[in-house]
Amino acid sequence: MTASATTTLYIVSVVVQRDGRWLVVRKRHTETFIQVGGKIEPGESPRDALVRECHEEIGLEVDPSRVRALGHHHAVAANEPDHVVDAHAFEVELPPGFEPEPLAELAEVRWIDPEHPVTPYPLAPLSRALIARFGADQPGTPSR
Repeated sequence: MTASATTTLYIVSVVVQRDGRWLVVRKRHTETFIQVGGKIEPGESPRDALVRECHEEIGLEVDPSRVRALGHHHAVAANEPDHVVDAHAFEVELPPGFEPEPLAELAEVRWIDPEHPVTPYPLAPLSRALIARFGADQPGTPSR
């Protein structure tokens, strides 16, 4: 048996919560829900990538000084075979009254309960890991 080669994708993953629910998104032509976020461009810092991805994907203007780092995480990539993600995770608060919209390559946004994260399609391994670590009633839970 031979080991398959894997490629590492360097990304940012954004935890967005409201009223105890987590925001997940689905890209067009995929069947997996993921966090807002994406690949870090060459020369871009993780915080700069977070600001860019939030704006491009859900129309959110983020002040990089107001995000909370949630650490560095690794998982199998959701939509790319033989890839893993090396993710800088951050928590971002939504301004009052802001409603995320699926922009750019997104087909759908959904709010899920972290205690029962049910979606019509699967959740990405990274999203499941973040919910397990930072979901409801966990030490170090992001603010709500």
